[in-house]
Amino acid sequence: MKVTLVNPPYPPNAHSHPPFIPLGLAYLGAVAEKAGHEVTVIDCQGERLNYDSFKQRIARVPSDVVGVTSTTLLYNSAKTILETAKEVHPNTVSMIGGSHVSFWDENALNESKSIDVIVRREGEATFLELLQRIQNKRNFAGVLGSTYRGTDGKTQRNEDRPFLHDLDSLPSPAYHLLPLDSYRRMGKTIFPIVTSRGCVQWCDFCSTVRMFGRGYRMRSPKNVVDDMETLHNKYGESQFTFYDDAFTVNRKHTMEMCADIKARKLDVEWDCETRVDAVDKELLETMHDAGCITIWFGVESGSERILDQMHKKIKPEEVRLAFKTAQKAGLMTIASAVIGFPGETEETAWETINFINSLNPDDIGFYVATPYPGTPMYEQVVKNSWLRVTDFNKYDTATPTFETPFLSMEKIREIKYKAHQKFYLRPSYVFKMMRKGGTYGRSGLKTSAAYALRYMHVKLS
Repeated sequence: MKVTLVNPPYPPNAHSHPPFIPLGLAYLGAVAEKAGHEVTVIDCQGERLNYDSFKQRIARVPSDVVGVTSTTLLYNSAKTILETAKEVHPNTVSMIGGSHVSFWDENALNESKSIDVIVRREGEATFLELLQRIQNKRNFAGVLGSTYRGTDGKTQRNEDRPFLHDLDSLPSPAYHLLPLDSYRRMGKTIFPIVTSRGCVQWCDFCSTVRMFGRGYRMRSPKNVVDDMETLHNKYGESQFTFYDDAFTVNRKHTMEMCADIKARKLDVEWDCETRVDAVDKELLETMHDAGCITIWFGVESGSERILDQMHKKIKPEEVRLAFKTAQKAGLMTIASAVIGFPGETEETAWETINFINSLNPDDIGFYVATPYPGTPMYEQVVKNSWLRVTDFNKYDTATPTFETPFLSMEKIREIKYKAHQKFYLRPSYVFKMMRKGGTYGRSGLKTSAAYALRYMHVKLS
């Protein structure tokens, strides 16, 4: 069959990032191609398509099936994409998957008549079985991990599909289906790779762990490094980013992967994200020796009380030790934090900001607490009638969507802006980025310049 996979555009006026390679679609494309289907990927973000230009594009692509991925921010956009696809190709079977609809499946079918079937949680096996049913003209009854509209128009929800444990059985992502030139920044295309799925923790704000399960399933180190070597040889690129939520949870796995990179003499650079309680001196030095240049740590808060309410299960002293150890190992460090989590006050927010500045990271990410469906935080916010914004186009981690008796939405906006301003306008940071140079140094200087210009505009006005 002719299968078209779509990454929808950001909604108008939403806080957005430069286009990233949509790894999930690359995996779905790979399993569909392996099964003999003809696959086209339309990445509206990478190709800079709006709804009108997407309509022109999809009209040129015969499609028996159209599948769209969707985070919460992209959910409304994904519905518009499927409405357009149905208008152009009335007989196409439409699917939607991703983190949002995994927990909003019945609502989604009620909200949009253009959705035929929803793929919940981990999608490859479910997607492949749905394609087989469509090809054989059979209904979707019993397809684990799917929710669909029956012939009587009523919603039918099949049971969850067990998670895939042999991740090595998945084909390598079909990067060749993507507009790779669209992802180049500062002369480089940074390829994303995942080495694992799932997480051992259960933080209240995280939908990813509910998407991929509380457990840690890994690809073999050889399988991962095979992908790195293939991409390096095929595309000539030497920088990778690992999308794992907690890259170093299995220390032995990480050490073996690093040893394989060294054994093959792969001249590569890479970055990863992990927990502060899942690193040590030897591990970080080994990672740096194998090409790791940057590590993201989820600091989340500088307040021990807020960390406990998040169920993050880390202590500020563990955070401080992890940053100090990583920096001594020669790694650039990036600190991410959540502002406005339920229970946050202006005092705890500034405790976090000052704590992160004291860590002296190379970059930061202050994100507004966003109540994603499927998370305990969402349930808490709704239960307490704190939710103020129900338009998912605003769920971009930069826009407040709820407020508590302790912190207003306006105050959260103000704190977030001042947090970035305080970090990026420090003379020590500007000189540090000038000395560092390279991709990260240039990026840091551009961000500092942007905040300086905004600061001057505010002062002058």
